[in-house]
Amino acid sequence: MNRLTYILLTMVMLTALSSCSKFDSFNTNPDAPSTVTPGMLATGVLRGAFRFWNPNPADFTTLNLWLHHIANADGTPNPSQYFYSYGPSVGFGAFQNLTNLKRMVELAKGNPGEPSYQGLALFMKAYYGFTTSVVLGDIPYSEAGKAEEGITKPKYDKQADVFAAVLADLQAAEALFAAGKNFDGDMIHNGEALKWRKLCNALQLKVLQTMSKKITTAQKSRFAEIVAAGNLMTGNTDNFKLTYTTGDGAGHPFWSGETRRNYVVVSELTINSLKMFNDRRLFYFADPAPYLMTAAGGSKAENDPAAYQGVLTSLNAGTIAINTQAGKYSYVNLRYTKDKIGDPMLIFSYSEQCFIIAEAIEEGWVPGGAAAAKTYYENGVKEILKYYMGLPITANHGMPITQSYIDNYFTGAAAYQLAGTKTDRLRQIWTQRWLLDFFQGNSFNNYPQILRTGYPVLPLDPATNMNPDDKTLYPKRWKYDVGEQVTNPVNYKQAIDSQYGGYDGINGIPWYLQP
Repeated sequence: MNRLTYILLTMVMLTALSSCSKFDSFNTNPDAPSTVTPGMLATGVLRGAFRFWNPNPADFTTLNLWLHHIANADGTPNPSQYFYSYGPSVGFGAFQNLTNLKRMVELAKGNPGEPSYQGLALFMKAYYGFTTSVVLGDIPYSEAGKAEEGITKPKYDKQADVFAAVLADLQAAEALFAAGKNFDGDMIHNGEALKWRKLCNALQLKVLQTMSKKITTAQKSRFAEIVAAGNLMTGNTDNFKLTYTTGDGAGHPFWSGETRRNYVVVSELTINSLKMFNDRRLFYFADPAPYLMTAAGGSKAENDPAAYQGVLTSLNAGTIAINTQAGKYSYVNLRYTKDKIGDPMLIFSYSEQCFIIAEAIEEGWVPGGAAAAKTYYENGVKEILKYYMGLPITANHGMPITQSYIDNYFTGAAAYQLAGTKTDRLRQIWTQRWLLDFFQGNSFNNYPQILRTGYPVLPLDPATNMNPDDKTLYPKRWKYDVGEQVTNPVNYKQAIDSQYGGYDGINGIPWYLQP
């Protein structure tokens, strides 16, 4: 999709910038743009980066297998349940957008929003770098996007250096947004420079925490400084999200996916976590298991948590299919197929920021102790519940999220375990953070957090695990695009040799996960 976006935008630029004959000047559509603006390029890049990569129900389902929120029930084993795929390689296609970002900055010269466009270009490069490196390891970053300067075979930077450069670019982008004004072409935050400034700071926190096994004392201090400065997201109005529309090709990827829904059942891990917290998102995410609503299954009511049953994702695919046909599992809520706009894609939320800070406090990076962590934990939960309360969702099986419910949420297992151990509290934080991504189009970004923390514990049975190299493990990374072996063989081989002993395998351990 990024390559297609690049081609289309290039065609637009070539068409708009080409010289016009006198005949053409008499046939110009006064309602159509005759020049490319920085806002137009910003729109194209943002749409390409954050719109779901292939908007159809089947591929959307596949993406959501990675975090074990759901399972396929069509009887066909799917390796994506194991963060593996039939073509488990990742290229650097996203970096093609750096050319358009460069043009955007050039066209913005003299524009009041010029610093903001510069900030957006840096933010996007950092976002590409972080999300690509975290699933691969070493990547070209310092020399990315420099083909016009003659660098067609960029060197691979060490992952430690990539993370450091990403942090520096995010910090620089934040300063540019602070100096800039609101700008055109932004369908994410409507061009509000302040919201982008907050996001630059929040994403720095995520990058620093992702490298928690390798973080230095100075970097912990940087984390604490960002929190203390307070220029961070303050609520759902700052959420970094993509809102779908009713336009052609712009609706929610699972819209009209009722047929596919027959093979999408919610995991036991998800349903049991929601039940444990007495969390009404259960009724927003899932439908009751059909069998449990029959006389033979106990005639449970749709508003009874006992009517909801998840699937153990490590079961044999054939067994899952048989049990699904017998109505033993809860399907994803039918509402996902009914609303073309659907739930927005939460790319990064205020709630995730809260959980990141709560974990950091528990680890001693930020002062305050468990009592301060409790505040962030509760704020994170409250805000995501308010988020769902604010969506136009009526398919909640008679169990709506209300303000009264939110006010009384923190009881039992949902109450922050101040009397428990640090591990107990961290597991509460990690579980709530994991639940944020249910049926989202950006799920791969937080699989690395499971690898980092080891929680929640994903079910694994060597008899069904589809990891081709080791049935006792979940993969730690994806492979590099096979094209690198042809187009950039020297740097590719050096990266594989230095990181993974010469083997580009999915079980190699990237730097950020090494003890």
